[in-house]
Amino acid sequence: MITAEEKSPEREEEEEEANPRAEAFLEIICRVPAGEVEAALSACGIGPTAEVEELVLKSRECYKRPKSAVRFFRWAGQSVSHTAYAWNLLVDILGKAAMFEPMWDAIRSMKQEGGGGLVSVATFASVFASYCAAGNIKDAIAALDVMDRYGLKHDAVALNSLLSAICRVEGRAQDAQDVFERTKATIPPDGDTFAILLEAWEKEGNAVRAKSVFGEMVVRIGWDAANVSAYDSFLSTLVRGGLLDEAFKFLQVMRSKGCLPGINFFSTAVDLVVRKGDYLNAVAIWHMMVSEAGLVPNFSMYSAMIGLHCNAGSIDDALGLLDEMPLNGVFANSVTYNTILEGFIKHRKAREAESFLTEMSKNEQLPTASNCAAAISLFFKEFNPSAAIDVWRCIVEHNITPAEDSAKELIAGLLEFGRFTEVTKRADEMIDMRVELSRSTMENMKRGFAKAGRHQSYDNIARRLKRY
Repeated sequence: MITAEEKSPEREEEEEEANPRAEAFLEIICRVPAGEVEAALSACGIGPTAEVEELVLKSRECYKRPKSAVRFFRWAGQSVSHTAYAWNLLVDILGKAAMFEPMWDAIRSMKQEGGGGLVSVATFASVFASYCAAGNIKDAIAALDVMDRYGLKHDAVALNSLLSAICRVEGRAQDAQDVFERTKATIPPDGDTFAILLEAWEKEGNAVRAKSVFGEMVVRIGWDAANVSAYDSFLSTLVRGGLLDEAFKFLQVMRSKGCLPGINFFSTAVDLVVRKGDYLNAVAIWHMMVSEAGLVPNFSMYSAMIGLHCNAGSIDDALGLLDEMPLNGVFANSVTYNTILEGFIKHRKAREAESFLTEMSKNEQLPTASNCAAAISLFFKEFNPSAAIDVWRCIVEHNITPAEDSAKELIAGLLEFGRFTEVTKRADEMIDMRVELSRSTMENMKRGFAKAGRHQSYDNIARRLKRY
């Protein structure tokens, strides 16, 4: 649907609802059969304005009822002069309904009424889009050839409108390429022309054709830092085609020319190098994206890089990214925090893990059950039973499940430290929480209590467990 300016559907509906005349006309269009619309409109006692006519024509109701829209347009024309926008809306309505003969009749009327001035590239952009949406690529191409009859130039803007329309149809990149090859001698392409073609080959994953188009682009129009979308599509095609090394070589050449791709490529590249565990390239790409291209990473990219830093043991860098996220309007979640906690545990940074758990608690982010078990085990190995007990308290307070692994680690550690009173207390909590204590855990407790001469304490735990 053509609009005079970028507006959301919600905004358009608000405008329609706020205009009683538009509401009244739309009610008639929706209620009355197409053949009776003009009579009903004349009988309603309300006259149109140019603004109201545009509001009505761009409504969904007119696109659903093209014949009624035509009759409304004809009726409104008896009282007001149609604007170029109203004419273009009518052309668009007819084209979207595949009413192509009436569509061309409307364009011819535009030429006659406005001396050719009403017909514009926007008019033909609608024609191209309608034909392509209907699968009539040949007719869309033919429409380009007749533009000069309506006083319009065969220029890059017109060509790009046609190429865009063709490329919106899945699997038609070759058709667009054929049009380009046929017209490039008479219609000089611009940066947008190549960007459209490169995006089309990106969608089809054809790296060979993308390299050919990219090479021709550089020869014809040179390097242009503003042509971000072209560089973005080209490099993304190479990366998705498994040509990562080649993409990086092209990227370095672009960089030397003062040109960089956009967030689409960087997002794809970061994801790929992180999955490959390519730490050095990931850091280089990230620096180029943030510091040189000035792009803002999204949540997924932050999460991927934080995970990579943690796996590599560069947890300070991961914490730096965590602190940076809210400054860019990106907010960490439980997964992000647990990734960093897992990194601390993996690299046996017990003090840092204990401190980070405190920060997680302040930010209302809970550790996962697996991280709880691993943290308890680490704290006992690092002779910090109080920190292990704090993790268990968090499990109890927030009912973090499953808790069986954490329970096993806690009891084993407490027994190792001879904290039998604490074992009794925590075992009671576990039973109350319906945490299943494994046979090996019970046998471990039995041996430990027996060795300490505290048979009765163990028997009490065993009896309680049987009751449940």
